[in-house]
Amino acid sequence: MATLINNIPPVKVWIRREYLRDMRDGHGEYELGYWVSIKTIPGRAMYFETYLPEYAAMFDKLPISAFLIWDPDHPHEPKKPDPDLPLEELSFWNAFSYDNTILEKNLPSTMRWEARTKTHGVIPGEYLLTVDCYDGDRSRPDLTFSETPDEHKSANILVLENGQIAAYPNNRCRIIDPSLSPEQLKNPDFLVSTRYFNVEYPNAKWGRLGESEEYFWETETEKNKYKPFIPHDEEFDR
Repeated sequence: MATLINNIPPVKVWIRREYLRDMRDGHGEYELGYWVSIKTIPGRAMYFETYLPEYAAMFDKLPISAFLIWDPDHPHEPKKPDPDLPLEELSFWNAFSYDNTILEKNLPSTMRWEARTKTHGVIPGEYLLTVDCYDGDRSRPDLTFSETPDEHKSANILVLENGQIAAYPNNRCRIIDPSLSPEQLKNPDFLVSTRYFNVEYPNAKWGRLGESEEYFWETETEKNKYKPFIPHDEEFDR
């Protein structure tokens, strides 16, 4: 079953009013809202559904460029972002699939994140959550790149220092921990992964188990080269 839409935490945001007015007017005006859900459609930017409490209404299909984070130091209106990044700098890739999952990565969630933008250098940010796409229905052909090693990307949702919110893949982020990270960081020389790894076939050359009912089974290699494995339990020695 596809998961076109998924719940996300109710992040408090400002919505650029022009996105609520089909980009016709409302520029420079804002409405207060809370995130409700996220939607992924292949070939389109990720969409956010948002609740507007002053209207008791929800508005769907807003791209990430429609939002500024609510700041308690400026509770009545947001500060204008500097720089003010367009959609294509806030999110590098369209959604890969109708199927998506939402995760808060525990280890890096409290670390300092840096997003390497296309034209404005590195902008620090705070981590919110990660959106990942996958092929959720094996009864249909996988027509996307959501599970292709060299094409798949996660989208880390970050609150940037300028007040905007971005969706950045791992290879455009640096994640710094004051305890784990050294003062001088290395420059990554990594290559994109192009391989599928499989521990059963065709690399597993130790044989097959279809004729064995033994709980503590042994491969032919083990039987020929090693002493039999005999479980030892101190309870039976008493």
